[in-house]
Amino acid sequence: MPKPRSRPKARPRARRPRWVGLADEDLLEWRLCDLRLTLAGSAVAPRVRRLMQELRGKGITLRPDVWIATDWFSPDDVPGIAVPFFVAHPRLARLEAAQMGEVEGGTALGCMQLLRHEAGHAIDHAYLLHDRDDWRSTFGRYSQPYRWSYRPRPYSRSYVKHLDQWYAQSHPAEDFAETFAVWLTPRSGWRRRYAGWPALAKLEYVDWLMAELPSLRVRSKKRARAEEVGGLRLTLGEYYAQKRARYLRDRSKAFDRDLRRLFAKRDGPRDGRMAADRFLRSVGPRIRRAVARWTGEFQYTVDRVLRDVVGRARELELVLDDNPRDATLDAAILLMVQTRNYVHSGYHRLLR
Repeated sequence: MPKPRSRPKARPRARRPRWVGLADEDLLEWRLCDLRLTLAGSAVAPRVRRLMQELRGKGITLRPDVWIATDWFSPDDVPGIAVPFFVAHPRLARLEAAQMGEVEGGTALGCMQLLRHEAGHAIDHAYLLHDRDDWRSTFGRYSQPYRWSYRPRPYSRSYVKHLDQWYAQSHPAEDFAETFAVWLTPRSGWRRRYAGWPALAKLEYVDWLMAELPSLRVRSKKRARAEEVGGLRLTLGEYYAQKRARYLRDRSKAFDRDLRRLFAKRDGPRDGRMAADRFLRSVGPRIRRAVARWTGEFQYTVDRVLRDVVGRARELELVLDDNPRDATLDAAILLMVQTRNYVHSGYHRLLR
């Protein structure tokens, strides 16, 4: 008699990291290297696989190196993609939201948008496409200095719209990466969507250039993994202190005077009044919609200002010292004024 087939052994479940169940204040004491994060088995791994499938579907044989780092970026001359640790695990995403008010790339859509954008950089770095005369004539000079802020033209049709804040307008390298991301996105309908736009010529160029890619020689095979978390002894608390200081330094002075008028300083750790940042988050959706309607600005523009205001209120340790109804009206006025200042000054932060 034939032997009965033995059942395949079930794979052992991955051990739950010790830090998953910790409160935020305890988790902030952990060093990045001690989190022991790897791409394999992480929350972002399926999205990286999807990216590789999209590249293969477009006939691109290059597979960018991907690693867990401190932020989204692709280092110069390295055909790779750094993915931030806070999208690698849901617990770290919750910590990022609590510390920064948002999780960049925290949704499936947002993560894929950023992966496609960084893939554009990685392919550019691998083949040094920006050294080509036709690349420069299409996008501009790669050697143009990066600036902390830039002056966008919201209604320009010379650039694609992929990431928020008209990011393609920030630098020629970002213009290429954004154009590549739109071209790579499945079912984006870019020919129809950008018909009649000058940006269509850039998309047609990327379409032609990617068809030429198999005949080109890879000119950079560097595997340097900048800011890989496995080698960083920085604690999460130190990381977020530095990150908040970097993100808020260009706008803090503009907010401080108005925030101190609206809120009071916390009177020690036992002060039972509601934290100003918590209050602003609670009324944020309502006042954001109202300010967008009053100013005629996009809600995501207003939301960008609101997140900065909330972050600065947390930094200043402010608390609610007024009737919530009156404070809500004052907060809406503050947000409207700061949104108009933000848009009319024309300067938007360069994040990558």
